[in-house]
Amino acid sequence: MTDAASARVGDPIRTAVVGFGTSGRVFHAPFLDADPAYSLDVIVTRDGSRRAAAAARHPSAATVATVDGLWAAADRLDLVVIGSPSGTHATLADAALDAGLDVVVDKPFAVTADEGRALIAKAARLGRTLTVFQNRRWDGDFRTVRRLVESDALGEVRRFESRFEWWKPQPPASWKTEATPAEGGGILYDLGTHLIDQAVQLFGPVAELTAEIDRRRPGAAADDDVFVALRHESGTRSHLWMNAVAPVFGPRFHVLGSRAGYTSWGLDGQEPALIAGALPTDPGFGETPEARWGVLGVDGAARPVPTDRGDYGEFYRLLDAAIRDGAPVPVDPSDAVAVLELIEQAHAAASVTA
Repeated sequence: MTDAASARVGDPIRTAVVGFGTSGRVFHAPFLDADPAYSLDVIVTRDGSRRAAAAARHPSAATVATVDGLWAAADRLDLVVIGSPSGTHATLADAALDAGLDVVVDKPFAVTADEGRALIAKAARLGRTLTVFQNRRWDGDFRTVRRLVESDALGEVRRFESRFEWWKPQPPASWKTEATPAEGGGILYDLGTHLIDQAVQLFGPVAELTAEIDRRRPGAAADDDVFVALRHESGTRSHLWMNAVAPVFGPRFHVLGSRAGYTSWGLDGQEPALIAGALPTDPGFGETPEARWGVLGVDGAARPVPTDRGDYGEFYRLLDAAIRDGAPVPVDPSDAVAVLELIEQAHAAASVTA
């Protein structure tokens, strides 16, 4: 139990969120509001319209324009959630640790593995809780794949295919389209962080990596079309696609084992539901309709299998236990460092075409 929480046993974990773009607005604030173990006390965003939106949605939280206002209030907080642009993650996490706070860092954990290792060492030295928001571990379709793999329903998994694809040939202006890879920009740092993490969670450490990294859109500051191939020490091969300019989409998961295969299409529904205004407490939140279930079996005899319920809120329930009771953090930050090492290998090994 951290010092701040130990002094306030039974009280909510007093939380600040840095950033109120998609990350803070969609993936963090709704779950903090819905979980009585937390109070959402401060929201930091420079953008005036976002501050107004934050105040309207979360009237009990103070809204401030800069992190200076957050650090000034650190003695009245326990936890900070960093959902700012990727290139700022390491600096802000370092400052939050100095302020005596426990820290959640959105993915990517940092831009470099060295930055991540330094944060882990500092948190350990200061006795603070540090974790990384790898929310896609709680996608319903990934939870289904994990269940099938762990139950041996597929037999020995020989090939794992995983995709995040969309069609955005003219993306809206944002830091994601303007940041370079040196600033944590590009689809490999964005979606690749999830895909690589999922593959390693399923099949273990990587023995060999190859990558194709391309910039397809005119004037793109970073990669928007990436393929990564992994050979795991376990023998499984993972093929991972992330593409912002795909006019047609492949299956989300295509898993081939010695006994059976599993294929699913489409993305987990939690993010679009939250964007549309749904709440994590709504009936049916995180459930996948039967028409979108994946299929399991062999060709000609495959059957639909129910998709496990998606549950991003599990991250914060596990974090509550980690902060109060010393349970394991929901995501070991060392896992995030391992993913960063692979991303660095991919950038070093790939031929990037402008």
